[in-house]
Amino acid sequence: MQISIVIPLLNEAESIEELYQWIKQVMIKHKFSYEVIFIDDGSKDNSWKIISKIIETSTEVSGIRFSRNFGKSQALAAGFKNAQGDIIITMDADLQDSPEEIPQLYQKITQENFDLISGWKKKRYDSVLFKNLPSKLFNAAARSTSGLKLHDFNCGLKAYKKEVIKTIKLSGEMHRYIPVLAKNEGFDKITEQVVKHQARKYGHTKFGAERFINGFLDLITIWFFSKFGKRPMHLFGAFGVLMFLIGFIAAFWIGASKLYKLYNNIPDILVVDNPWFYIALTAMLIGIQLFIAGFVGELILKNNQQKSNYNIKEFLN
Repeated sequence: MQISIVIPLLNEAESIEELYQWIKQVMIKHKFSYEVIFIDDGSKDNSWKIISKIIETSTEVSGIRFSRNFGKSQALAAGFKNAQGDIIITMDADLQDSPEEIPQLYQKITQENFDLISGWKKKRYDSVLFKNLPSKLFNAAARSTSGLKLHDFNCGLKAYKKEVIKTIKLSGEMHRYIPVLAKNEGFDKITEQVVKHQARKYGHTKFGAERFINGFLDLITIWFFSKFGKRPMHLFGAFGVLMFLIGFIAAFWIGASKLYKLYNNIPDILVVDNPWFYIALTAMLIGIQLFIAGFVGELILKNNQQKSNYNIKEFLN
């Protein structure tokens, strides 16, 4: 099979049938062998009923229904697990992503051997204040921390080689950072393609301002795991030693100063009455705790049963 189209959705009953017919028209026109996987992420409207009717009349369509809303990352993970195509296309169900882009994405991956192509909605029809501006800030932060020069990390329209989606592991709300996850697994042939962004035809957006807050928090998480996920001692141990040394030097200075003043009969307060003594002691304790945290992290990694679960590209015998 050439193409698997994975479509996560939530309460998009009005657009599902129209989207499917559009996809079908494009696939037939270009003579692709394909499948469409709809993932209903706990919709409360008639989305699943419409998907079920489509499945009854089409052998190319399958559906997955969650018992409740688990999130887009979980929906994509379920779709990826069941996808059989050589190239996997993801798109949203709200008709803002155009199926007409699929042939070009497919050709670019197969002919130019890219691992992943991310869509770039260069011209958007969203609110400038509530979506465009926060999105630009978010993408700028993602570029600076990941090293990937993509303009639109969160675009729903993306194309992947099958190996990519079968290797990466999605959790939380990490769907925004699939290109970063792919890069961390060794798939570094990543590029972007300008795609059409269409105004929403039905309903309203399911994402609020909180997604940008969550997005930045997830960005910090993925940056940490990218840098120190395999070597926590390099972070916690380094900061622990630094804090301990600062506290130890401060405590030594306080003690030496006290002894000097006692030796020269210079009046001075008790060491335990000196607030700097407790600051130094706290710094030493924090340093020890950070060092222990790094050490425990290393022990967990060493004993992890999946420690050898690496992406092996080739094996010759």
